[in-house]
Amino acid sequence: MLDIGGIRHQSRVLVAPMAGVTDRPFRDFCRSFGAHWLVGEMLTSNQALWQSKKSRSRQVCQDEVGPKWIQIAGADPGMMADAAAANEAAGADIIDINMGCPAKKVCNKAAGSALMRDEGLVSEILERVCASVTVPVTLKIRLGWSKQEQNAEAIALIAESAGISLLTIHGRTRACKFQGEVDYDAIGAVKAKVSLPVIANGDIQGAQQAEAVIQRTGVNGVMVGRAALGQPWLISAIDQYLTDGVAAPTPTVAAKFQALEKHLAGLYKHYGPGHGHKIARKHVGWFLQANLVNGYAFSRAFNQLESSEAQVILIQNLAHQLQEELAA
Repeated sequence: MLDIGGIRHQSRVLVAPMAGVTDRPFRDFCRSFGAHWLVGEMLTSNQALWQSKKSRSRQVCQDEVGPKWIQIAGADPGMMADAAAANEAAGADIIDINMGCPAKKVCNKAAGSALMRDEGLVSEILERVCASVTVPVTLKIRLGWSKQEQNAEAIALIAESAGISLLTIHGRTRACKFQGEVDYDAIGAVKAKVSLPVIANGDIQGAQQAEAVIQRTGVNGVMVGRAALGQPWLISAIDQYLTDGVAAPTPTVAAKFQALEKHLAGLYKHYGPGHGHKIARKHVGWFLQANLVNGYAFSRAFNQLESSEAQVILIQNLAHQLQEELAA
């Protein structure tokens, strides 16, 4: 059972906020296979930019199955607090604060993981945001700026004091980006310092590994990122293994492709007919490459298509072909 400021569920596996990935259609795709906790893409705290096409696509969707978990990014305490309040008013159930993004364009604005270098500013942002909303506020961080500047334990204590309801830690520094081994022991050391729920993030690839990380660190759950690309059923499979130690069966080819068609329909609706089929290319590419031996070839063919109608036909034909091969 995971308790995030009074919002409770048996699931202990979270889908990470990934820019350009965890949009509304992808979250629905994951939910169709049983995922519960999903954090949306990073949304700027600068409300003056919220009318851009990209920002509009990342805002709260009223008809989304909850909990609706919105992540905001920025470096100005007042702006962050106002953005949190605006998202709560729009229907967000949980607000997440981004202090873990290693991207240069984010860090250059003193946001994301760059904030960890200024503990005073961290404290002010967290206190202002927590005071501005009635919904739970969570925080995502890294171990620190570099191997020489690791202060995740100090930030965790600040977060606990400010009223943060859950802390997610990516077990690398900003300097590491996504390279090198994840330091799960460092995550465990942070967990030992605080009483609030802590989630381990970084290279969680499967169920047995997730269980080993939880046992090793004492964390309350895990966050899965890139491993979910093309295989959204992985989230519920890990959950089931953590609950009863039984490996969940992989969905049938029919179930996978039926869900993929719904995902495509969601992308076309969310982004519109002129843009949806372009966004679909990367999502379908991940799916094909993760599930087919010759997935790269099919992915290249899919990327050549210039309409949503042609994309759907290719996927339907491929699904039919695969099912015929299995039946032969």
